[in-house]
Amino acid sequence: MGLLNAGCAKEKEKTKQNNPAPVTVARAAVRDVPVELRAIGNVEAYSTVALKSRVAGIITAVHFKEGDDVPKGALLFTIDPRPFQASLTQAKANLARDRANAQNAKEQARRYAGLWQEGIVTREQYDQLQANADALAASVASLSAAVESAKLQLDYCYIRSPLSGRTGGLTTHAGNLVKENDTALVTINQITPLYVTFSLPEKDLAAIKGRVGGKLPVTASVPGSPVAEQGTVSFLDNGVDPATGTIKVKGTFANRERKLWPGQFVNVALRLDVRKGAVVVPTRALQTGQQGDFVFLVKPDATVEVRPVTAGPAQDGVTVIEKGLAPGDTVVTDGQLKLVPGGKVAVKGGTPA
Repeated sequence: MGLLNAGCAKEKEKTKQNNPAPVTVARAAVRDVPVELRAIGNVEAYSTVALKSRVAGIITAVHFKEGDDVPKGALLFTIDPRPFQASLTQAKANLARDRANAQNAKEQARRYAGLWQEGIVTREQYDQLQANADALAASVASLSAAVESAKLQLDYCYIRSPLSGRTGGLTTHAGNLVKENDTALVTINQITPLYVTFSLPEKDLAAIKGRVGGKLPVTASVPGSPVAEQGTVSFLDNGVDPATGTIKVKGTFANRERKLWPGQFVNVALRLDVRKGAVVVPTRALQTGQQGDFVFLVKPDATVEVRPVTAGPAQDGVTVIEKGLAPGDTVVTDGQLKLVPGGKVAVKGGTPA
């Protein structure tokens, strides 16, 4: 009975080896493959301004709507200008008065200088008039500065955008009292252009540090979007973060169609080079063993061979094969677990890499 069972087992094993294993295959292809570094990035405004009032007063008008695009210099808020206009008028009147007095004192001092030379008045009388003229001249200078200060205060009543950008939400409205340099009235983000910041492992530093000034291309895409925005690397940090072993990189994007928005997370691809005429296979064809990487090569007689390969960079589901395959070679992409060297296979589907 034992001999009968052993014979049946051998027969089953022989039948198993003779049955072709169903596999999916692909042909090694020649393709130009971009050499890229991938990362997750964060979109940042090119410039951000938290707009505050530089004077205290009542807001009499808001000249925009939340979310509006505003050009540089656009009037956004008006603070009640009447108190500041009155202060300017008073400062101008004081300046005019002291200018007249200073001119009169100067003329008197000039006349007394001649009289003193002729001995008609004493030196003390002349010195007193000259000191008065000097004091009034200093007062004129001080009041001139006061007029300029009053002009600035009046100008601060008209709050303008310091940059071209998009407004955020209002924190106050017309009729409210605002304080000098208090809570921001609105935040403006410049989003055309803007930045995308991301981090790369320090091992990649050598590949990029010498090329930052040479318009190194970078793309950014919103997850799920097939369209990537084009930009260039504009900043490489001056040190590696010892806590993470990464270095901060920043790309600048024109963002003319505004597909990127501050605060978004995006997929970043930093293109270093393009491998021309590289031999590629689907990454799923690549297997790893004790001796390194290999693929199952399908031979013309429908048997498989274990072919050691040297794998290069992988990109978008394909891997560059540096050594071990030629264009047109057929490799197994699915069903490898059932294969043994020299075993028969039945191809159930396949495409070029």
